[in-house]
Amino acid sequence: MLVRNFIFWLSTKRSVTDSIARRGMKHGFARRFVAGETLAEALTASEELCRQGRSVSLNHLGENVTTEAAAHEVCAGYIQMIEQMHSKNLAGNISIKLTQLGLDRSKDLCAALSRSIAKRAKELHRTIEMDMEGSAYTDVTLDIFETVQRESGNAGLAVQAYLHRTERDLLRLAPLKPKVRLVKGAYREPKKIALQGKASVDANFKRLTTMLLDGAARGTFLPAIASHDPMMVGHAQAEISRLKLAKNQYEFQMIYGIRRDLQQEVHAAGHTLQVYVPFGTDWCPYFMRRLSERPANCWFVLRSLLAESSQARPHAAW
Repeated sequence: MLVRNFIFWLSTKRSVTDSIARRGMKHGFARRFVAGETLAEALTASEELCRQGRSVSLNHLGENVTTEAAAHEVCAGYIQMIEQMHSKNLAGNISIKLTQLGLDRSKDLCAALSRSIAKRAKELHRTIEMDMEGSAYTDVTLDIFETVQRESGNAGLAVQAYLHRTERDLLRLAPLKPKVRLVKGAYREPKKIALQGKASVDANFKRLTTMLLDGAARGTFLPAIASHDPMMVGHAQAEISRLKLAKNQYEFQMIYGIRRDLQQEVHAAGHTLQVYVPFGTDWCPYFMRRLSERPANCWFVLRSLLAESSQARPHAAW
């Protein structure tokens, strides 16, 4: 936990992330978790995943846009992502982040831009998903999601299992029959609003998984179980079997480059698997949060850096 918190803290320090960003793509170690810095690179990675029988959800990294002009630019970029996926016939959708769409500046602006993205996606018979950010944004994210879903009916929403409120939020959303991506939660939140220990978060994740899958059996939810934890995946698989759910009634989601062995197992078992594919120049804070989530990720990067250093030594005399 101390290592996790330290790396998470470092991810907020621009001097640190800028230094890593100058090297990560050049030396290649960041490409384990980030598909590239451009949409073209992300589409290439997505094409390979789709050839393997997965679907993808493209995510343009970045957050907290503060000007209206920048929010409109991000909106145009999201629409371009949808159109490029459609032109290449790639299975999947895009994930949008509301703070990239000017949420800090204006709720109305953000809602209008979100609606325009969903509308264009619907014209192409595509869907979108909304990421959930820190707890300060939970209420407004739910409000905007409900507006978009009522109007277009093609939106999904991420919810976080470590928040005490999530079960109530699911009951609130149930009448909309939405797609719901269940994640554990990656932000540091106080115990007043969030469960703190892994055991408690795991127990709640399992409970909410059962709630969502029961809802899938009734046609209330389309659950997307988003976890790299074999215990959480195993629980979901057991519940899917118990409820005799069809493949189109649920899916699993995992992040590009993480637990590729587990991704292969889930796909090989016949489950629908959607891979969250992040890209963009603002990749370093995201990359460091991925490192903080699992010690093995840190060792992977350290081994990569050592290998790069050893390969570079023979050229030092030049």
